[in-house]
Amino acid sequence: RFNWSELVPLRLWGRTLGLQTEHSQFVLEGMPFRIFGGSMHYFRVPREYWEDRMLKMKACGLNTLTTYVPWNLHERDRGKFDFSRNLDLRAFLSLAAENGLWVILRPGPYICSEWDLGGLPSWLLQDPEMQLRTTYKGFTEAVDAYFDHLMPIVVPLQARGPIIAVQVENEYGSYAKDPNYMAYVKMALLNRGIVEMLMTSDNKNGLSYGLVEGALATVNFQKLEPGLLKHLDSVQRDQPKMVMEYWTGWFDNWGGPHYVFDADEMVNTVASILKLGASINLYMFHGGTNFGFMNGALEADEYKSDVTSYDYDAVLTEAGDYTSKFFKLRQLFSMIIGQPLPLPPVIESKASYGAILLHQYISLWDVIPSLLQPVKSEFPINMENLHLNDSSGQSYGYVLYETVIFGGGHLHSRNHVRDRAQVFVNTMYVGELDYNIVELSLPEGQGFRQLRLLVENRGRVNYGLALNEQRKGLIGDVFLNNTPLRNFKIYSLEMKPAFMKSLQRVAGWSAVPDYFVGPAFFRGRLWIEHQPQDTFLKLQASPLSFVDQEGWEKGVVFVNGQNLGRYWKIGPQETLYLPGPWLRKGSNEIVIFEERTAGRIIQSVDIPYLGRTQYVD
Repeated sequence: RFNWSELVPLRLWGRTLGLQTEHSQFVLEGMPFRIFGGSMHYFRVPREYWEDRMLKMKACGLNTLTTYVPWNLHERDRGKFDFSRNLDLRAFLSLAAENGLWVILRPGPYICSEWDLGGLPSWLLQDPEMQLRTTYKGFTEAVDAYFDHLMPIVVPLQARGPIIAVQVENEYGSYAKDPNYMAYVKMALLNRGIVEMLMTSDNKNGLSYGLVEGALATVNFQKLEPGLLKHLDSVQRDQPKMVMEYWTGWFDNWGGPHYVFDADEMVNTVASILKLGASINLYMFHGGTNFGFMNGALEADEYKSDVTSYDYDAVLTEAGDYTSKFFKLRQLFSMIIGQPLPLPPVIESKASYGAILLHQYISLWDVIPSLLQPVKSEFPINMENLHLNDSSGQSYGYVLYETVIFGGGHLHSRNHVRDRAQVFVNTMYVGELDYNIVELSLPEGQGFRQLRLLVENRGRVNYGLALNEQRKGLIGDVFLNNTPLRNFKIYSLEMKPAFMKSLQRVAGWSAVPDYFVGPAFFRGRLWIEHQPQDTFLKLQASPLSFVDQEGWEKGVVFVNGQNLGRYWKIGPQETLYLPGPWLRKGSNEIVIFEERTAGRIIQSVDIPYLGRTQYVD
């Protein structure tokens, strides 16, 4: 049994030795130590709830928090850094220390994490020669500039803070395109004042390719295959064994099931790992949400984008509630730890605010001339290379490409659409183009007409060897009757806060008709009498309408200007998490951008529905 009651950050302020290895065990400030860790990402959880989740970590029996650092949020536009509000990393790490949690920091620069481009800023892809995650000059210069801003925040929180280890990159063994890259990242950390233990993190197959001298190798998995930890021993002898990512669940893709991982199997595996003397980090302890447009995607056999929820079937739910995994783990850890665990905090109740009527709408075609200035170009331009945002391009959302055609015929994308385009002639919907559908028939018509392609970036791939190919929008020519289209007006629809604010003031909002086909913005109000609570928004067919309609189909929801993320009727996810701190007493404005078929109402419910479940094999 371990008694770590003295081994907490505030008691070891100004420590001199830190975390070290002595043969097969960790020692912290000279005393035997084991890492019982859990992952939680500050950027996926409202700041108001950070402490609640940390207290639940402590109540479960954990002593360490691990977090990634998302470069693409901290430097959205090149050279402009943001460590404020929900991105206040210093505040998050200090709060962990105050709550008795050590920290393993995973600053990347690449983080994977089912996050757009694995946390790398999309403006890196403006360079047609860019080689991400290598020592290519254009990449290392950008990393250096970012680390120059990030490291002064974290360096003081080592000996005088909670950081006991820092991870060098992330699962590089599965990428391994440049044998000099890991040494470069290691030196980038050391040269800027990182003195705590360095670690690497890889799955079994990547383990031997992701090593770097001077860093402890750790392993990631879900099933404890025979000999897996022995394999770690063979890579580095006489060192402590650490599972950096023990996957407590799994993530979901649009069009797939909601994955769950059996709680008993999970706890039995954790017990086996601990019996073998290893340290462990639960990935995820609390998943949270891919708010906004920040979800990642997979590209194995085909492109699949991740859903908005990052519930992950983790130890806590997306909204921070307990699961059976929490109580089973708490029981396991309490048998190993020599002092009583703190009581689990009381759960915040959820609200069901009922039906919310979306009473007004404005068509996208009416918004464009009022609010958006086009980029004019002879050729199509991908979103990253649009001359916007102080030359940082467009990162997320939608792009509208308009050109003039004479007559109809055969439209062919040559697979240049990333990721999904709705096609319109004037305002008439013709069909869509994506990875599977690459051609459409355009109806004949008199005179000149506008051809419009509304292209959605559904999320950049975050894992695998295709990172350099993640440009979005139209990435090449589209052909009509074998002739490439030319002379575009290109409109950026990133739906940033300033745009959403000006949308409220634009003229042309009107009452929603019984049946309407988008793309359009819809708005309504949620009135709250008392202290706001967490709720879940369910988009469904309207019982108020007598016209045959399917309800909301695909789009994005904004509440008081906050982008909650995407919905899509193909599932699995059917509710969007709306945190109580983002609501206010009185009137709350809800705006929905719907691509196709709109409903009239949405429901505020007190229980999430993440879709039909399937057990992880």
